Amino acid sequence: MPAAPDPSIVRLAEAVLARADALATDMAEVIRRDVAFYASNRSLVDDAELHRSCRAQMVYVFDALTADSGPELADVSAAEDTGVRRALAGVPLAMVMSAYRVGFRFMWETSLAQARDLDISPEAILATTSQIMLAQDSFTQAMTGAYRQQLTQQMLGKEEERSALVEAILQGRITDTQNLWDAADILRLPTSGPYVVVAAQVPGIGRTGLPEIANKLDTRDIRSAWRLLPDLQVGIVHLRRHATQDELLDILRSAASDRVGVSPPFDDLTVTGEALRFARLAIAGRPTDDQLVQVFDGSPLAVAAVAAPEVMQRIGHDVLGGFDDLPAEERQILVDTFQAWLDSGGSANETAAKIYVHPNTVRHRLHRIEERTGRSLSRPRDIAELCLAFEVHRRLP
Repeated sequence: MPAAPDPSIVRLAEAVLARADALATDMAEVIRRDVAFYASNRSLVDDAELHRSCRAQMVYVFDALTADSGPELADVSAAEDTGVRRALAGVPLAMVMSAYRVGFRFMWETSLAQARDLDISPEAILATTSQIMLAQDSFTQAMTGAYRQQLTQQMLGKEEERSALVEAILQGRITDTQNLWDAADILRLPTSGPYVVVAAQVPGIGRTGLPEIANKLDTRDIRSAWRLLPDLQVGIVHLRRHATQDELLDILRSAASDRVGVSPPFDDLTVTGEALRFARLAIAGRPTDDQLVQVFDGSPLAVAAVAAPEVMQRIGHDVLGGFDDLPAEERQILVDTFQAWLDSGGSANETAAKIYVHPNTVRHRLHRIEERTGRSLSRPRDIAELCLAFEVHRRLP
């Protein structure tokens, strides 16, 4: 059984509690005087609210001195309520703690003065000090715990709001310019581009493909907003200058564990949905190298190849259908040779140097392409059809 409280401490507590309203007013004035934040932000914590919390703190501490159970079992709901209120008001926790320290000092000085008036012995005053500190500590812990819990809920709520806004922009549900600007402001994105959309494959539902990517980009002053979908982690990223895209790709490559697609840059958030489609296609298309991160280049030929997938796939099959009976490796050799020939300006010698074969090998492979497609590399129209067909082959799964 806990010991009964010291009668002199009970007398002291009762004397203080009898003046609780007046003392709470005095405590609030001291806090306004000694904590600059409370002096200059009365709109966040007005006089009535500050008086209420000061009185609650005082009543809790001095009630605990008279309770048989001690402060550790006292009702801390008043402390928790204050913590929630300060978090909702946006008062920094450091400022709340500063106010509590000032309030504790005020209560201690008030206790000493009251003890002298009641002629309480020094021994009892020392015991009072210990119990007041214990009660104050319990009250403060309850307040800070509730504050942090409320702040966490607020952050989760804001993150859900941000995520919903990202999805609305990606799906084209926000088309009005002013509303887009408002959404960009909430997402901490500039209202004008260039932007890119990043789409990363995820290892499973509810898991991110690019862990902590927003924080990693923030450290490089790259603003972004993200949404986790069942199959993808999708982000809208602002490119503050031309070199930012190279920085972005470096960060994505270091973070990626699966395929990541990046759209071409765009300036208007109203076309974000189209950019997402390009980012998805960059993932779905055949990779041009061993990199996990693939950028959709946005060239007219690439855009044309994916503009109408069903039509383009039919065109691609009509032109390249003669490749179907070839082994996959042999088919890929012809595809790579044609691409190298294009990149080399139609020069067999430069193509040979590029892919490390003899020029006659290049010519032989190009002749096989002509045979199997029925197109001539000497006729511009045929070359155009081959370029589009090979682009479709590369871009569409």
